[in-house]
Amino acid sequence: MRWHLAILPGDGIGPEVVEATLQVLHATAERFGHELVVDLKDVGWSAFEKNGTPLPEDTLIACRKADAVLLGAVGDPRSEGVPIELRPEAALLTLRREMGCFANIRPVRLSSALSSASPLRPEIVEGTDLLIVRELSGGLYYGEPRGPTEDGQAAVDTMAYHRDEVARIARVAFEASQNRRGKLLSVDKANVLYCSRLWRQVVDEIAEEYPAVEFNHMLVDRAAMELVLNPTSFDVILTANLFGDVLSDEAAAVVGSIGLLASASVGGGKGIFEPVHGSAPDIAGTGTANPLAMILSAAMLLRHVYSLEAESTAIEKAVDNGLNIGLRTADLAREGETTVGTVQMAATIAETIADAGTSYEGDTQGEEGFPHRDGTESGPENGSHQVTARA
Repeated sequence: MRWHLAILPGDGIGPEVVEATLQVLHATAERFGHELVVDLKDVGWSAFEKNGTPLPEDTLIACRKADAVLLGAVGDPRSEGVPIELRPEAALLTLRREMGCFANIRPVRLSSALSSASPLRPEIVEGTDLLIVRELSGGLYYGEPRGPTEDGQAAVDTMAYHRDEVARIARVAFEASQNRRGKLLSVDKANVLYCSRLWRQVVDEIAEEYPAVEFNHMLVDRAAMELVLNPTSFDVILTANLFGDVLSDEAAAVVGSIGLLASASVGGGKGIFEPVHGSAPDIAGTGTANPLAMILSAAMLLRHVYSLEAESTAIEKAVDNGLNIGLRTADLAREGETTVGTVQMAATIAETIADAGTSYEGDTQGEEGFPHRDGTESGPENGSHQVTARA
């Protein structure tokens, strides 16, 4: 099979984790007899510096022509003085809209090897395995009007949802629940926001189509608390754009590092696959970035776009194998533990995949539980450097 991917390294650590992931993808393609074709394009601040726009037209064209998009990270502190519509993050919002991506899928799972990396006690966090389904193309990030007033003394952002937007993301979440443990929690702020009241009404209507799914509502402030107090109680969380952005970063801290969380933005026939973390400019170029979220995003791509379960699972098992033999990047290591860099982590994973006779250790990442495109289911000092999350 031919894999045609648009590769957007972006800013900060983006190029480093993308290069690491391409090494893993090449190893996977070679082992399973596929052809990997990549189209490298600029996005974010790197694109703005060259072209005066964070999302050049040739980048958008390449994304439309490819089977899917792998994106590293966008964001640069030098963009602070640039108009908001020309900042790196604007490229991400535009790309999602242009690709028709309305659903963001973020698996959150604690590897059995990383209980000590979580800030929570092992008896609280062990067994955490949840999926956040975030509405991606509406809500506060896209509503109009938005922006400052003419006199600069005030600013406005608009949170707006149409019932059709809520219904389609709700169906994605219910379908995912059916393929996992059959539990769905819809998170909103219906005690205050009219948008959330509509959200709750529509989700209730869609729930009638899925009688086998155990379904409840929860206010977002309580959900944020329960994620810390009882993370294993969650299966699938359905929520709006802003709430999903915040809760998924909180969930990343629960399982040890935002450098572990992959994501898929889907809904338009193709998809954008990217780590949840941001560009982390403070460690860019040091070779210490954790590439696992990017690598696991590539595994999600193979499963969702090409329905390649064996190939996707091989990557996930190789990641688990690396963690189980003690490989730790700086964001995962406890005080006194030896760390490895981006290159060594990726090389070990690629070598594990290439060795078809390897006996994997530990548990696997598992399926995310959302439908495939074809409709089937499926050494520095320790510290949390890679924490600059993006929307």
